[in-house]
Amino acid sequence: MGSGTEAARWGSPRSWGSPRSSQAESGEEAKSGGGWSRRRFVGALGAVTAASALAGCGDGASETPGAPSGTPRAKESTQGAAPAPTPTSPQASKKPSGPRPLYVGTYTSAEGGGKGIGLATYDPASGRIAGQGTITGVQDPSYLAVHPNGGTLYAVNERERGAVTAVRLSDREVLGSRSTGGAHPCHLSVHPGGRWLLSADYGSGSVAVHPIDASGALGERTDMVTHSRPAPAPGQEGPHAHQFLTAPDGGHVLAVDLGTDTVYTYRLNERSGTLTEVAQAHTRPGAGPRHLTFHPAGRYAYLANENDDTVAVCAYDPPTGRLTIGKPQSTGAKADTNYPAQFAVTPDGAYAYLANRGDNTLARYAVEADGARLRLLGTVPVEGDFPRQIALSPDGGLLFAANQRSGTVSVFHVDGTNGGLRLAGEPFASPVAVCALPL
Repeated sequence: MGSGTEAARWGSPRSWGSPRSSQAESGEEAKSGGGWSRRRFVGALGAVTAASALAGCGDGASETPGAPSGTPRAKESTQGAAPAPTPTSPQASKKPSGPRPLYVGTYTSAEGGGKGIGLATYDPASGRIAGQGTITGVQDPSYLAVHPNGGTLYAVNERERGAVTAVRLSDREVLGSRSTGGAHPCHLSVHPGGRWLLSADYGSGSVAVHPIDASGALGERTDMVTHSRPAPAPGQEGPHAHQFLTAPDGGHVLAVDLGTDTVYTYRLNERSGTLTEVAQAHTRPGAGPRHLTFHPAGRYAYLANENDDTVAVCAYDPPTGRLTIGKPQSTGAKADTNYPAQFAVTPDGAYAYLANRGDNTLARYAVEADGARLRLLGTVPVEGDFPRQIALSPDGGLLFAANQRSGTVSVFHVDGTNGGLRLAGEPFASPVAVCALPL
């Protein structure tokens, strides 16, 4: 995308036509007024021809797009669905055995998109994925996260009227949705204490906090902050919150905003669920920071800058929550146009991987100096088109890449000795795959 032809095909949203071509190419700019965002229709380019191994389940009842609700909605669970972890079982397993759950996010309103959250299993030894059906009644679940106790799955509803949805995994019951107060939420995470859900609204440049009750269901929003300073650079139109996560120390939460070239640090009041800003870290103008991933030791993090095709090592100070962004580094991409999406770091902190959209590769880095330095080792083809998101299995033995345009999930074996990646068979077909969450 990014051409005038594509803009003509899809109309002329208010936010188009800026010199920030990466928004058009990556589908990251929200369309005003309608049910589409530019992020969403990018996936439709390859979805029509993608075979859907997760399909075959009827549609469940659903609410008005993005409308909040505290009441349960219809669910669908197929026979032989992926086994759900119990609330008392640990989320990660050092030595996994037998099939493990895999959940796949998609866009339900995209042409050729999914019907809800994809259910699958994967074999930790072979990496093979087997489709198991769909959880319906969840609209445009483009990003997923799981509660620390493994009992509840959370999804954004990436629509103009943004919402977040909770799903109980033991019986696939949709527990209801709550409004984020913003537009087109694209990321969410659970605070380590398990009592608060954090979400980022790309379209409105806001972040929100929701309480989580003992059942895993969500309460009404306790806080929302819209990024207004610093002012966006020319061509960036406005704030675009792209990620909201908790630092490893647990004392601060950080919001990455692509539109203001800023990472905001907040202190979360764990009693009231309110946010207090304590620091800002700025990239160079026009970098477009998208996703931040921490090293396991918690003193450094790695930032993917979507707009200028760079990455940066960031130093983090736990007492203050202050982040210091280092010099831009190469993504390893050789394509003329590339938009880095997300980092993943191995559990031992020895290697880091970056998804390159456009170049359609995975960059591999050696992590040195206790996390303070990244050394690019090379890239491997992702064997798909437009890797929107990547994730490692809990034990770090497999890497999953959700390829939005090709509608596939690629799986790679991770070599523990050198961090090398080896493709684990043919990619798994899944409509408009934008998030893969292995448990």
